[in-house]
Amino acid sequence: MKQFYIPGLAFLAAAVLLAIGYSGLDLPNQARVHDCSGECYEQYVAENGTILEQQRAAAEAAASASPAELGREAFGACQACHGADGSGGVGPSLVGQSQEFVVEALTAYKNRETRGPQSSVMYATAGGLSETDMSNLGAYVETL
Repeated sequence: MKQFYIPGLAFLAAAVLLAIGYSGLDLPNQARVHDCSGECYEQYVAENGTILEQQRAAAEAAASASPAELGREAFGACQACHGADGSGGVGPSLVGQSQEFVVEALTAYKNRETRGPQSSVMYATAGGLSETDMSNLGAYVETL
């Protein structure tokens, strides 16, 4: 019976010591929730505007952006395979491709009509894109 209590108590003691030791742990990249209130928040709003104002400004900026600019922002997800400049890597080069080609290829992947070594990656990628997203990506790829 004593054999059961000793490991159980040791585990309990270790858990309590860990909880005490890590309760004040300050992680550098941890989100700081509720750290900005009162004067700090007033200063933040003075410098950046309210959250609603920030969202409104972002929506206005997106509305005034060209399709190629919007496509450039969306191309970040494509860079891992196609390269930052579209010259290829794991995926094929996109340099010199037309907007129509990109839209047709993404539509085929979205509909799972294309088969190839990287199809499973492209199925997932294209599956989340709207027709507008595809058109914007095509407009950006055309500028490469």
